[in-house]
Amino acid sequence: MDEPTTSSEGADTAPLDDTVRAQRLAELQALIDLMRPAVQADGGDLVLVNADVVAGVVEVELAGACSSCAISSATLQGGVERIMRDRLPWVTEVIGGLDDSMDDFESAAMGRGAYVPRI
Repeated sequence: MDEPTTSSEGADTAPLDDTVRAQRLAELQALIDLMRPAVQADGGDLVLVNADVVAGVVEVELAGACSSCAISSATLQGGVERIMRDRLPWVTEVIGGLDDSMDDFESAAMGRGAYVPRI
């Protein structure tokens, strides 16, 4: 798995030193690692795609069974985003996506969530 990238392009806040950047990224990864087992229990996964620790913008992706789950947007907004904003005050925005590289039926076979085919 590729390491998530960090950037500060377009940030309107004061620059952070490398120690604070590393600390924020470590806190973010630890929080994602804390949330992952709940998503994995339903056959999905939560992956950190990108994190701009200066601007507070975090991009995550739901994979596996989550890519065909009818409640994946609720998981992203009501779960992942809410938890990140509550526990990491520097997070200002969470961008979520779905890994659509997997066939819907293969994805559905992985989980036990609220599968609704998109056919």
